Amino acid sequence: MPSSASLFSAESRPAQSAVSLLAVRALRVALMPALLALSACGGGSGGGSDSAALPAAPAGLGFAETAPVPAVPAFVDNAATNQRGDARYATVDTNAGVRVLSGFLDLWEPSTRLVDAGQTAPARDGFPAVAASKWSGIPGDATDGAVKSAAFQAENVGFVVRTTAARTPAQAEAAYYDDRRGKNYSVTDGMGPLTAAWRQAARQSTTITGIPADAGTVRYDDQGNNTGVGGSANADFGLAIDFVNSMGNNASTEPAKRFYKYARPWRWSSSVQVAPTLEPAKSGTPATDGGFPSGHSAEAVRNAVAMAYLVPERFQEMLARGLELGEMRIVAGMHSPMDVIGGRLLGQASALGNIAATSPDARKAARAQAQQTLMKATGAATPEALMAFAHSQATAQDRFADAAANRSNYRRRLVFGFAQTGDTTRAAVVPKGAEVLLETRQPYLSDAQRRVVLKTTALPSGYPTMDDAEGFGRLNLLAAGDGYGAFNGDVDVSMDASLGGFHALDVWRNDIAGAGKLTKRGSGTLALAGTNRFSGGTELVAGTLRADSAQALGTGAVYVGGGTLAVGGAGSTVQLQGGYAQTAAGTLQAQLGSADAGAIATPGTAVLGGTLVIAFRAGFAPKVGDTLTVIRAKDVQGEFGQIVVPGFRARAVYGAAGLQVLLVGTA
Repeated sequence: MPSSASLFSAESRPAQSAVSLLAVRALRVALMPALLALSACGGGSGGGSDSAALPAAPAGLGFAETAPVPAVPAFVDNAATNQRGDARYATVDTNAGVRVLSGFLDLWEPSTRLVDAGQTAPARDGFPAVAASKWSGIPGDATDGAVKSAAFQAENVGFVVRTTAARTPAQAEAAYYDDRRGKNYSVTDGMGPLTAAWRQAARQSTTITGIPADAGTVRYDDQGNNTGVGGSANADFGLAIDFVNSMGNNASTEPAKRFYKYARPWRWSSSVQVAPTLEPAKSGTPATDGGFPSGHSAEAVRNAVAMAYLVPERFQEMLARGLELGEMRIVAGMHSPMDVIGGRLLGQASALGNIAATSPDARKAARAQAQQTLMKATGAATPEALMAFAHSQATAQDRFADAAANRSNYRRRLVFGFAQTGDTTRAAVVPKGAEVLLETRQPYLSDAQRRVVLKTTALPSGYPTMDDAEGFGRLNLLAAGDGYGAFNGDVDVSMDASLGGFHALDVWRNDIAGAGKLTKRGSGTLALAGTNRFSGGTELVAGTLRADSAQALGTGAVYVGGGTLAVGGAGSTVQLQGGYAQTAAGTLQAQLGSADAGAIATPGTAVLGGTLVIAFRAGFAPKVGDTLTVIRAKDVQGEFGQIVVPGFRARAVYGAAGLQVLLVGTA
C-alpha cells in the first residue's frame, strides 16, 4: 500500500496528466478509510503536494473610495447663525439651523419665510427689520401656511392618531418621564450598566420620580441637575460634563420653529390623544408653540451623540436612546413624526458643530476623563474590562442590551414608515466634519475612512425632508458604528493592539457589499460578522482577522500572508467562495464543533502553508480516534508546516476534497 504522503502529494505534481489526476483523485476517495486507519495506527501523516505555487494576493480595485465635502455652506462653519431676533439670520439662506431643515419646504409652505413667529428684529448690517408674523398657530385659518402634499400631511398626523390610540400604560408612563425630566438625565439610562456610575460622577439628579395622582398638578418643575456639575467644581468629571453642556451652543430649535410655523399634531386633529398626565403641558400660546422641529428630540439626540463620543463602549446604545426619546414625543401626542425627524437632523448638526468646535486636545481630555472615572467607579482595570462591564447586563436590566433590536428600532425611527417619494437614485453625501462623530468609536480609521463609513451606511435617498444638501438627514450613525456598509473601493485597515480599546478589537456587523478588497494590518483584531458580499478579496498581513459569520469574508479570494485568520466563533462553516491561500508566515485558527462547525469550505483551491491551530467550541468534547474536518475544497495544494491541537497529538490527512485532522493520542 502506498504511503499517504506519496499518494496525497501526487495530484499537484506537474508531471501528472489530466487523466492520471482524475484517477488519483478517485483513488484518494476510495482509500480514505484505509488511510485514516493507517494514521491511527501510527502510519504516515499524509500531506498535500510536495510543493505548491502560491497565488498572488487579490488585486482589488486599486483605489480607495472617498466622500468629498458637499459644495454647500456647511453647518459646522455657520452654526453661530442659528439665532432668532437677529435680522441677519432670519431666512433659510442666512440661518444654518433653518437651512439644514429646508427639505420640509417641499411638503409645507410657511405663511412667511422668515424667523418671525412672535418675533421681531431691528434692521442690521443692511438686512431689513423683521416684523412679527400674523400667524395665529391655528391650522387652517387665514394666517396659516399651506400643505404641499396632502398624502404626506395625512400620514404625518395619522401616524400620531394611530400611535396615541394604541398607547399602553407603560408607554404613557415612559412618555411622561421623557417629557417632564431633564432630557440629559433621561438619556443617561442608555448607559445601561454604566448609568449609576455616570450619574454619580456627574452629580446628576432629577426630582421627577413619580407620576402625580392629580394630573392637574403636573408642571415643568424638575428641580434636579439635568447634566450634572462641570468645570473645576467637579475635578473627576467636570471636563466630561462641560463637553456635554457645550452641545447646547447655537443649538436652539426656536429659530426653526418660528420660521416653519407648523402646528403640533393635537392642533391638527382632535383625534390625537395627548397623554392625560401631559394635558397641562399644552401651550396656550399657539403662535409661539410650533411643532416642527421637536426641541425635546433635538436635545436628546445632541446629548446622546456627545455621550456616545465620550463613552464609545456604549456608542450605539446611547444613539438608540436618543432616538427613543424622540419617539416618546409621538407616543405622548406632543409631536408628529416629521417634528421628531426635524429634531434629529438639527440635533445631529448641533452635536457635530459643537464637537468640531472643541479642540482635539480638549476632546481627548474629556474622553480620557470619562473613561478613567468610569473605570475606577466600576472596578475595571483595563479598557477591555470596562467594555465587558458596559455590556454585562441582560435585557431585563439593560433594555438596550439587544444589539439587533437596537439596529431595527433605530432604522425604523429614522423614517417612521414614510415612503420614498423623491429621487431614489441620489448618491449619499457626508456633512463637512462629520467624521469626528466616529473619532472615538473607530479610532484606528483615518478621517477619510470614517467619512466613507458614514457614506456607505447612509439611508437611501427619497425620504421626505431627509435629502438635505449636507447629508444630515440620511446619516445612520448607529449603522456607522458597525463599520463599512460597502467596499466601493479598497479598504486598508491597520490596528495597534497596544493602544487598547477598539484599537485592539472591533467588530464590523454590517452586511458589506461592493467590489473592493479588504486588507488587514497591525497587531489588533478585526472581526467581520455580517453576511458579506464584497467581491474584491481579503488579504491578511498582520494581527488577527476573525470570521464571525459563515459569509464574513465575502465572495473573493482570501489570502493569509501573515497574522491569524480565526474561524469558527460563530459556530458555522465559513464559506470562502473565491479560494484560500496561506503562506508560511500565516496561521489558520479553527474553533471546531460538531457537524463541521468551524471548518472552512471553498469551491475553489486551498493552497496551504504556515500553521494550523485547532481549538474546540464550548460543549464539544472530541476524543482520541476522532477525525475532524478542517477544510473542504475542490483542490488542496501544499500543506501546513505545523499543526497544533492543545491536549492532543494529531496527524493531518490531506484528501482530494480537503483536509481532516486525526486525533491519534493525548499530549
